[in-house]
Amino acid sequence: MDNEIAKKVTAMFDHRRLNRSGSSLYTAFASTVIALVVFTIVLVSNLSVREDFSAKVVTIEIKTVVPYLPLSSEKEVSDQGNSNYSIKQQITVKEIDNNLQVIEVFGGKGVSEKFQQRATEFLRDDCEVKFMMTWISPAELFCKREILSVESVFKSHPRGCLMILSSTMDSPQGFSILKPFLDGGYRVMAVTPDLSFLLKDTAGESWLEEIQTGKRDPGKISLAQNLSNLMRLAYLYKFGGVYLDTDMIVLKSFKTLRNVIGAQTLEPVSRNWTRLNNAVLIFDKNHPFLLKSIEEFALTFNGNVWGHNGPYLVSRVARAVEGTDGYNFTIMTPPAFYPVNWVEIEKLFKVPRTEKDSKRVQVKVLEMQKRSYGLHLWNKFSSKFEIEQGSTMEKLISDHCIICDSVVSVS
Repeated sequence: MDNEIAKKVTAMFDHRRLNRSGSSLYTAFASTVIALVVFTIVLVSNLSVREDFSAKVVTIEIKTVVPYLPLSSEKEVSDQGNSNYSIKQQITVKEIDNNLQVIEVFGGKGVSEKFQQRATEFLRDDCEVKFMMTWISPAELFCKREILSVESVFKSHPRGCLMILSSTMDSPQGFSILKPFLDGGYRVMAVTPDLSFLLKDTAGESWLEEIQTGKRDPGKISLAQNLSNLMRLAYLYKFGGVYLDTDMIVLKSFKTLRNVIGAQTLEPVSRNWTRLNNAVLIFDKNHPFLLKSIEEFALTFNGNVWGHNGPYLVSRVARAVEGTDGYNFTIMTPPAFYPVNWVEIEKLFKVPRTEKDSKRVQVKVLEMQKRSYGLHLWNKFSSKFEIEQGSTMEKLISDHCIICDSVVSVS
């Protein structure tokens, strides 16, 4: 089409030249200007078309991650499965082997045949409160901070029970780490979990099979971390009790808490919760919220977005079922378990340098004493901080330890 326009313009000027052989210089100049204008219009038109096409391609390629999504329907999951088909086909044999090795840590075939028996015997009716943690790292990395978390459990619950689901801690090395508690008469046990048993008759059972066979892409996020997210839900559904992250300091008794989850953030004006966290979960056995969360994990699993299968997951489920008959649970405000956010946690590790900072810390400590059941240390961010002598953290540790070995060196 552009070539035809150019030909017509050329023909027009040829015709004028034949009929006006004596035309002036001005006419020739004007003709040239007109030709240039037409050529420029054609050129810009071409560029515009190409620009629009390019923009459309970019728009298609843009992906937006939305942390709070409604629960997926069966149709959405089916569509997602179809779109991920090519990704599944690209999972290599080596990746499948690596995934199987990770799953073995959580109780592969023949690894933990006695899990159910050991768990049932340990969780007797005389447990004041039944606590559970997971540990996915080597036993030698279960250090002073993690030990402090265990100490704080028994400081507030001397007749409580703590089970640590971990194949690495279920070992001679792990036993030696926990021996001081056993010698003190506290009930703590590390046991290799049986993930297949825990997921039986739930949506997580088919998800695990797909991971094992390479039909589901585990993503870039640590598979062990996501298995920990799933395992805490499955364990509580089977046995009930309290799940704690290993960087949680228990500040007071949980005995009166039942079917509780904590909010991490609130909307500033309405004071309604905006995000929950799964670092503390307190639920009865067979609670429907847990079953729905396992289902949501299996249907919407995304191993490439941090938090999607953890804090964001429980937030999505709570938003979807909140107020529904049968889903009776309480969402506690941030001071209950997350009184200090990850941005400000460093202040507790250091001695206040100014009077203003000192007053702020004092106010926060008083608030925790009145309203907090636990303090999340956000180890991902705070593990690099040294505990200064005279700091709030030093005081908290000394108040909630039972072994109290080298308190200030906990870092």
